Amino acid sequence: MLAALLDGMDAALVAFAADGTVTHWNHEAARILGWTTEEAVGRTGLTGWAVRVEDADGIEAALAAAMRSPGRQVHEFALLTKDGHRVLVRTQSSAVRGPGGRVAGVYCAFSEVHTQIDLERSIALSEALFEDASWGVVLVDADLRPAVVNAHAARTLGVGRTALLGRPLGELLVQGVEELECALQHVLAEGAPPAVAELWVTLRSEEAELPRRCWRSGFVRLASPLAEEPVPLGVAWLFQDITEAKRTEQENSLLRFRARQLHRAGRAAAECPDPAEAAAVHLDFALAGFADHGLVDLATRPGPAPYGAVPDDLTDDGGWDVDPGDGIGRSDVAAGGEDGPAGAGGEAGTGGGGAAAGAECALVRTLASPAGSPGPSEALSATGIPMPYASGHPAVQAYRRRGPVRTSAGAAPAEGWAAARRWPDGTVHGLCTVLRSRGRTLGVLTFLRSPARRPFDRADADYAEEVAARIATALDLSGAASR
Repeated sequence: MLAALLDGMDAALVAFAADGTVTHWNHEAARILGWTTEEAVGRTGLTGWAVRVEDADGIEAALAAAMRSPGRQVHEFALLTKDGHRVLVRTQSSAVRGPGGRVAGVYCAFSEVHTQIDLERSIALSEALFEDASWGVVLVDADLRPAVVNAHAARTLGVGRTALLGRPLGELLVQGVEELECALQHVLAEGAPPAVAELWVTLRSEEAELPRRCWRSGFVRLASPLAEEPVPLGVAWLFQDITEAKRTEQENSLLRFRARQLHRAGRAAAECPDPAEAAAVHLDFALAGFADHGLVDLATRPGPAPYGAVPDDLTDDGGWDVDPGDGIGRSDVAAGGEDGPAGAGGEAGTGGGGAAAGAECALVRTLASPAGSPGPSEALSATGIPMPYASGHPAVQAYRRRGPVRTSAGAAPAEGWAAARRWPDGTVHGLCTVLRSRGRTLGVLTFLRSPARRPFDRADADYAEEVAARIATALDLSGAASR
């Protein structure tokens, strides 16, 4: 049994009696040096066959010191293989004592130095990854539950390191957990993917700073080095938060796309003999990737007072991008977040002053994109009949303020929200901006979005103003505003 245990060791082992005779020589020692057990056992010392004569004195002195000293002694020796090559090994030597406490011999366990160094590097790398790494590292077991989590990953996930262990990933992530679990299962079955993946996730933790995060993730399948056949132990998931970089990249890409759309629209509009047709071209190019519908309403009555004059009935702060309620129902939500006060929606402008302001603004629908099947925007017949907008309608507000106004139906749109505003069915987000040319207010340009798109933001309002300036120039040139 002792021989079987010695042969099953991962380290090479040689044992000497008190007189220096080799008494044990296991299978790993035979593998490293090439001398079989039958050839090694019974020899006296290692000089001349496993150690060069020039190195023998130092090795024998180290073994003798190990027999006299308590504990283990660690040394590095150059041993000799059977074919004459030298191998640098790291040894651990300790005395073997008999029943009476007398020294009966010494054993020497050794392994190749580069193997030992590789092991130490692996251990050091593992410790560094789980303590000081700037990447998040999570070891996920075969049941797709975190088994080990480093400090960076715990901070990113917003919970403690021990609190993550053994919990399903669905308790940590609100969105993106299906994609993550699919990637982990693929790695367990097929191995590591050829490239890193970018996963968009939403954390469940209350400490999360951003609602959605982008994690650049790499996956490595772990297998036991002790098993004869590779048995997956789990997956090492390494990730880095690149949310800010991705958002900046998306914003830059969006700016490039919109700039190119403006350029293409200008080139196409320049070929239109009718300026009104050029206005429709500008609207069509603006809708691509921006909104689902576009409307142009022209004013048929004198515009509001010059710059600097504030109407008496305008009781809010006059913010350029806030919709404090359009007087139609309580389902309106302020245009959003950091751009306006929360909860500003509700009924407003129902008094007499609001009605008077609405009477000053008669907007006639002149141009509209098709509400059903896709197609080019169509110029409507000049009936001169104004749209029945309420005094607090976003288009009326934009006309009075000479700036963009955003509105949204909220998370649960009320039935008839779009119809009450004379907008196509399915509309949940609106952006109205004024048409200005030669110091005059010509009308209002409206962009509408369906639930498949996000609400309008400040950047969208800036783009809408740029488009409105071009459409206003074309309409002013065509003389449509004077009819």
